[in-house]
Amino acid sequence: MEININCDLGESSKLHSTKNDPLLLEIVNSANIACGYHAGDEITMEKTIEISKKNNVSIGAHPSFNDPENFGRKRINLSSSEIKKLIIDQIDILSKIASNKGMKVTHVKPHGALNNMACEDYDLAKVISESIIQVNKEIIFLVPTGSQMEKVGKKLEMKVAAEIFADRNYEDDGNLVSRKKSNAMITDPEISKKHVIKMIKSQAINCFSGKQIPCEIDSVCVHGDEKRAVDTARKIKKNLIETGITLKPLNKLKKFI
Repeated sequence: MEININCDLGESSKLHSTKNDPLLLEIVNSANIACGYHAGDEITMEKTIEISKKNNVSIGAHPSFNDPENFGRKRINLSSSEIKKLIIDQIDILSKIASNKGMKVTHVKPHGALNNMACEDYDLAKVISESIIQVNKEIIFLVPTGSQMEKVGKKLEMKVAAEIFADRNYEDDGNLVSRKKSNAMITDPEISKKHVIKMIKSQAINCFSGKQIPCEIDSVCVHGDEKRAVDTARKIKKNLIETGITLKPLNKLKKFI
């Protein structure tokens, strides 16, 4: 079995430090890089791409609402044309910097509130999907498993990679527990490790209630903005390898070659 480990990186802001990014880029297979709208800037993008290249880590755009004050975690209602511009502009920003570094943007993963909204809203998911296709139909769409984005992406015959979250709990409908709730995050790396391997072995989401929802799993996300992210990523990687799972960048997975 092949699995990818991805991480949200390059998220420099007053709300988040990137000091762990170099260590995480030695562990993960793919990086979702902030494009300057919720976090990050050109210098940070350049540095993140350079380290990714050195470690054979594939890179992707991590577009969000233009809301650095809330780290892209506040829900904002925009028109379809505004969403389209938001997505395309951010992919273009990262693509130009990547090209200058001899790299290509091979996937896209929406961030924060935009991601959560599109998980639930088919029409929003469709606008995001169509925006990505307009840029490049070969770009992999990295989305939460079981989400509306997964459904739309498959319907539009995109290259869809379904992810689970190592450090987040799930509601019974398959969506993530809101960060406003005390049980949203899994902060113990050992619990995260068990959480991940159970989902992969059963090919099902582990809901906080104990319910399991069958799903497809191509990738495991570790949030880079969590204090114990490096330890969590290391433990998950070690456990997956010991289980006999092959780890690869998204664009090197057999299903996309």
